[in-house]
Amino acid sequence: MKYNPACMRATATTPRSPAVPAEGSSPAQEAWALLRTLLFAERRRFLSAAAEFDLHPAQAGALMQLDGDDGLPMHEIASHLACDSSNVTGIVDRLESRGLVTRRTSKRDRRVKQIVTTPLGLEVRDALRTRMAQAPEGLDRLSPRDQRLLRDLLGRALHGSEPGPS
Repeated sequence: MKYNPACMRATATTPRSPAVPAEGSSPAQEAWALLRTLLFAERRRFLSAAAEFDLHPAQAGALMQLDGDDGLPMHEIASHLACDSSNVTGIVDRLESRGLVTRRTSKRDRRVKQIVTTPLGLEVRDALRTRMAQAPEGLDRLSPRDQRLLRDLLGRALHGSEPGPS
């Protein structure tokens, strides 16, 4: 199935189409516009999932980054969230007040605080991850062959690898 730019332009004023490529755009620009539209729609799903647990999106994002018993130092959480470390303090304070995380002194450097999920935090994190791991409806509607093709193309775009076996 070929991309139809007229379909994209027809919905350019709706919130579902945050980016419309200009007339004469390259296929790469058209693909990127479609990916942005899909990602914006999925952001709404993430915001909804965070709200279900009465979490700010930054809190949900921080919680979803935490794995294992060692946790993460606050500067790594900041890196994952693409924000300044000073902002993470408030995010972690609110998660800690809800009983979702705790601060521990790092085994390697006593000056560093590791943020670790509590049992309740693990439950909430796992529920968020499960919800966000579900493929968007549009991807589910693709045939298994097209799903594999999309997966492989996105992998190549991310990693610059050559096509492999299907």
